[in-house]
Amino acid sequence: MSDIVVSGYYGFANAGDEAMLAAMIEALTDIEPNIKITVISGNPEDTRRRHGVAAVYRLNYPEIAKVLAKSQLLISGGGSLLQDVTSDRSLYYYLSIMMLAKKLGKPVMLYAQGIGPVRGTLAQGAMRYIGNMVDLITVRDDGSYEELKRLKVTAPPVHITADPVLAMHPVDKLIGRSILKKHGQEGVAPLIGISVREWKDWGHFKQVMGHAADLMIEELGAKVVFIPMQWPDDLGVSEKIARRMNNKASVLPGEYTTSELLSLVGNLDLLIGIRLHALIFAAVMHVPMAGISYDPKIDRFLETIGERHVGTLKSVTADNLMTRIRAMWDERKQPNREREDRINILRNKAFLNAELALSLVKK
Repeated sequence: MSDIVVSGYYGFANAGDEAMLAAMIEALTDIEPNIKITVISGNPEDTRRRHGVAAVYRLNYPEIAKVLAKSQLLISGGGSLLQDVTSDRSLYYYLSIMMLAKKLGKPVMLYAQGIGPVRGTLAQGAMRYIGNMVDLITVRDDGSYEELKRLKVTAPPVHITADPVLAMHPVDKLIGRSILKKHGQEGVAPLIGISVREWKDWGHFKQVMGHAADLMIEELGAKVVFIPMQWPDDLGVSEKIARRMNNKASVLPGEYTTSELLSLVGNLDLLIGIRLHALIFAAVMHVPMAGISYDPKIDRFLETIGERHVGTLKSVTADNLMTRIRAMWDERKQPNREREDRINILRNKAFLNAELALSLVKK
């Protein structure tokens, strides 16, 4: 029997989404070690190998219906599944899985979702209709809660929690240190990590990041390493930026597991991130961070830890970025206690997602 079926953007080598799945499995099994989990995945074989759970292919609806029929709960999440900015097809796909579960008489939980934006009239109607059928919703920030109210999704109980990854246990830094050493990043010089992504083939932010990275090396005596969070997509844009630099920076070439990425981030003195989960990994590993925004989810997360983005992909400048980095530089030796307290509160909220999910199973 499959006690819980999990639906999300899994099996696509996206480090953030794979980290969310790992965090969900970790939290659920911390509470209930014997829980059986089946994941709906774009690559079931990879999901089975990576996470040690059962998996079915995301477009095999007969097989999905079979595992749902044997389950006690469908979890939809985490992440930004329910939005129509990057794609409206994915919104309808995830809603269809939720509808199938309800047709089979199964409880459905939206798990630490980042809701919206949902802009299309048809998409808003679908969200309102199916969203009001689910049994429980947790969202990872206040903005998602407000988006649900705007969409008139009011029937299920809604809890504002936090991103599942924030509930993960910090990992040993030795694995990351070994990877860095393999790529020539060892020694006493401070290490700054950069996590970037491609966005509409824009060039401005690449020029800014390259110039700022040169300044970090020249002014702060730091080493710079680019860490791809989605492989191989982030590898290409990282190499583009590194080629624009006057100084040498490293680009880590491999595809890394959640534990390896957490360990890598833990070895940094500071992280600059465009990817949301690079910033969340920094929070988990207690590393100072500066975020650049391309999506409201970045702004929302930074606000929850008392920070603001240093600029958007369109507006960020090397001067603004360096001003923030200089201001944060002393945090390497003197941690920001207020931010640490906020992160600890968020960690407890993130764990609440799993407690609420298992309460539905027990019912």
